Amino acid sequence: MRKLLISLFSCVAVHAAACTNFIVGKGASTDGSVICTYNADDYGMFQNLCHYPAAKHAPGTMRQVYDWDTNKYHGQIPEAPETYNVIGNINEYQVTIGETTYGGREEMVDSTGILDYGSLIYIALQRSKTAREAISVMTTLVETYGYNSEGETFTICDPNEAWIMEMMGKGPGSKSAVWVAMRIPDNAICAHANQSRITKFNMKDKKNVLYSKDVVKYARQMGWFTGKDVDFSWNEAYAKPDFSGRRYCEARVWSFFNHFVNMDRYLPYAMGKGDYDEPMPLWIFPNKKVSVQDIAECMRDHYEGTPFALDSDIGGGIWEMPYRPTPLTFELDGKKYFNERPTSTQQTGFSYVSQMRSWLPREIGGVIWWGNDDGNMVAYTPIYCSMTVRPECFNTPGADEITFSDKNAFWVCNWVSNMVYPRYSLLFPSLKEVRDSLENSYFAAQAGIEEKAMKLYEESPAKAASFLNDYSVEKAQQMLARWKQLATYLIVKYNDMIIHPEENGIFTRDQYGLGTRPKRPGYPDRFKRALIKQTGDKFEYPAE
Repeated sequence: MRKLLISLFSCVAVHAAACTNFIVGKGASTDGSVICTYNADDYGMFQNLCHYPAAKHAPGTMRQVYDWDTNKYHGQIPEAPETYNVIGNINEYQVTIGETTYGGREEMVDSTGILDYGSLIYIALQRSKTAREAISVMTTLVETYGYNSEGETFTICDPNEAWIMEMMGKGPGSKSAVWVAMRIPDNAICAHANQSRITKFNMKDKKNVLYSKDVVKYARQMGWFTGKDVDFSWNEAYAKPDFSGRRYCEARVWSFFNHFVNMDRYLPYAMGKGDYDEPMPLWIFPNKKVSVQDIAECMRDHYEGTPFALDSDIGGGIWEMPYRPTPLTFELDGKKYFNERPTSTQQTGFSYVSQMRSWLPREIGGVIWWGNDDGNMVAYTPIYCSMTVRPECFNTPGADEITFSDKNAFWVCNWVSNMVYPRYSLLFPSLKEVRDSLENSYFAAQAGIEEKAMKLYEESPAKAASFLNDYSVEKAQQMLARWKQLATYLIVKYNDMIIHPEENGIFTRDQYGLGTRPKRPGYPDRFKRALIKQTGDKFEYPAE
């Protein structure tokens, strides 16, 4: 489903068709941060950095709800007396909410419900000071006004707790929903990627497990479950994994976990082979502490070094592109085939890594590392949760999915990435060098910037917030300027599939003032072998 709506606050509606969320508890991170991520993916999707300013609302004020995907009007709900500042998917209290859509049973969608998943996320961010409060807000709303979306998995985090929640409607006209939420242990990591992941849950653990009162009863009523309550599995009843759920979705979770523990045991499950009964665990305990930088790298994963790797066939073309064209499946001569779907994908509209820290003032502790394209192809720039004025590059007047602007990060980043994709092994090293240089500079500066913000905070929290806002704008616009420079550099460096020589970043000239003769790299050896295997002696040069 294509993007259809730009909201009042420039939050673009999308159908998140291939999203990925990673979650890190505070005890599993290197510095005690709670960390979570989101790749928001759709075909042709355009995305700004959204902003909802804090506000006070008079009694009786109503909020109009339009579907985040379709812009269809669903109805209205009472506005909260007070709403909080939201920038992207984090609010001023460092609460962060992401999602992935898993679908589940189609008959459970309530077409009469007022709340869809996208509206629910941003309404909850505006009304919640903690993750638990966000769960309460979201579930109370859908149990009052109905849930008008497919099955959804939500990541809901704050500086102290990380939660995963799954939710589904109860059919047309029900104006209700079933759901279950589980707190992720502090020393664990978790992930979801468009497949329901919650199976059995401890209904007696009221501290760490929350659920709708009829979560089992409804499944019994529909004839989807007949056993004892203790044996109830959420996804067995409502969204059982099939081949696509395992190969397209759970494989991304498998690969993320595999960075931190050996996941060979679960490889047959993730590959979708046969009737493998043992699903992957909902969370694992990593073999090392995990940093924000580690998680950023995981968002760039293409299954490298695994059986799912995209570098062992001709699908990537001459220059071994670790991306595949969509759709996921294709047919040839009466047979159906599929492409792998890694975490890093070309249809990402925006990507972030959210860092939430309990030991810092909230204006300083929450930072969402943001990129406006595929995470592999962008430098994540810091956006602090207290931000109220957006960078122009992330909120460009006039730019949309069919209107290019060189002032807009989405378009400039896509300009570069679309040059790199088809000549990946040739061009990507140049992009990576710039990407990593920028990112490393941001991470290196973080402690010093936040030390200055803390000193300002002693004078006034507003001064600290203003300082961080200015800093975030500066770094975002710096990134845009550097990416424009990268775009023109790539055109010159690799024009017409050659390589212009350079020294110390400057293209060289010969003794007559002309550009030094370019190098012609030709085919990579692996592709030479594939070509000759296919064509035999057709192109063999005759012996002289």
